[in-house]
Amino acid sequence: MKKGVHILLLFLVAGIAARAQQLVLPSVFGDGMVLQRQSDVPVWGWAAYSDSEVRITGSWAPDDTVVVRSTGEGVWKTTLRTAEAGGPYTLKVINREAVKEFRDVMLGEVWLCSGQSNMQWSALRGIVNQEAEIASAHYPDIRIFHLPRRIAYTPQNHCDAFWTPCTPETMQQTSAVSYFFARRLQEAMQIPVGIIVAAWGGTGYEVWTKRELIEQNPLLNADVPQQPSPWVPVKPGLTYNQMIHPLIPFAIAGVIWYQGENNVVRYATYGLGLQTMIDGWRSDFGKEFPFYLVQIAPCTDDNDKSAFLREQQEFVSRLVPKTGLVVVSDLVDDVKDVHPRDKQNVGLRLANLALAETYGLPLKDCRSPLFRSITFENSKAVISFDYAESGLMCTGTHIEGLKIAGADGRYADAEGVIRGDRLIVSSPEVKKPVAVTFCFDDDTQGNLFSKGGLPVAPFRTNRNVGFFSR
Repeated sequence: MKKGVHILLLFLVAGIAARAQQLVLPSVFGDGMVLQRQSDVPVWGWAAYSDSEVRITGSWAPDDTVVVRSTGEGVWKTTLRTAEAGGPYTLKVINREAVKEFRDVMLGEVWLCSGQSNMQWSALRGIVNQEAEIASAHYPDIRIFHLPRRIAYTPQNHCDAFWTPCTPETMQQTSAVSYFFARRLQEAMQIPVGIIVAAWGGTGYEVWTKRELIEQNPLLNADVPQQPSPWVPVKPGLTYNQMIHPLIPFAIAGVIWYQGENNVVRYATYGLGLQTMIDGWRSDFGKEFPFYLVQIAPCTDDNDKSAFLREQQEFVSRLVPKTGLVVVSDLVDDVKDVHPRDKQNVGLRLANLALAETYGLPLKDCRSPLFRSITFENSKAVISFDYAESGLMCTGTHIEGLKIAGADGRYADAEGVIRGDRLIVSSPEVKKPVAVTFCFDDDTQGNLFSKGGLPVAPFRTNRNVGFFSR
């Protein structure tokens, strides 16, 4: 008798499981998720049969049901209009064979957070004020979707991840930069925020880019590492396939990106490569979303090429629409460590940039000053900046990291004098200057800031703004 009952239960469980497979959605749809507010959000999935009718309803608008039919391959896709921020709601997806109901759904702002180790870095690994930050991380309106570090050789539809509310337990396991970014957005706008974390330490931009886009560009393709690494993937598309493609085309507000250390030795193609990645992602997601990147921090390195990679990052922020650069040269506690522990201010600066430029909040001094032009007054060089309207200030007795050169190309240490939003540079060793550099090396930490407290980005004046500037 008991054996018969067990067999019956197995059949019932198998039947329920089979029925569930009649209607499948990607992993990014789940209980506790955040959907982009006031948007036509893509909703998609698979049915067991062709021409299967699928009905989608969000409880924020229970009378507005969207109906779509699956294709001959069983694929269906549509959009659903979301309301203003709020929740919790439910999202129901129904066809003849099955019902999917997602609960505790919030409407708010969704950001994709990607890059290498400084984006991956968790509070558990060590941040400023670690214990207090972890203990205070009770933010039920911040939701986290953290993808595991995996590769695939072909584009995948699913990933092994799920949405979780932000608690001390979940916060310490995810990206610290992403958490502090989300916390600032949530506190400033008082709405739910979803962060999708897809990061892997030691990776180059190439692995996050669709393989075909690299292979179709001879310059980028020739610069791909040829030797495999025992620690991280290096071939184009490997993390894109498993950690980005399963998200497409989920509705996002934008992207924050902290990466570049791995590409220092291949800096010459980095700007073009990152632009290619950004354009590819925007095309895939069907939206020219904002893309805010963090300039890599000063770090002792024997290759003397870090400054050129930072320059390429600045050029991306100048040449690619709807991008912005966050400078973090002042947030380094140890220039021998590529992982600065002050992730709070990195996230804060990224969030302030988004609040001002994506959401239109009246915040000032959200961008670091960037070199604009150089002119000459007798034996002095006059440097002008973008994003220095509030003026400049020095936090020491003299400005660190300044050098000046004449026509012979020999650089001498220089002194700088602040004149409002301009910098006057000179040296008794150079009578007729032609060029100036500021912190243009691996590890010099400058002490020149906007009056709003953001560090001036490192620069050299003898350059042409472009991805192949030498």
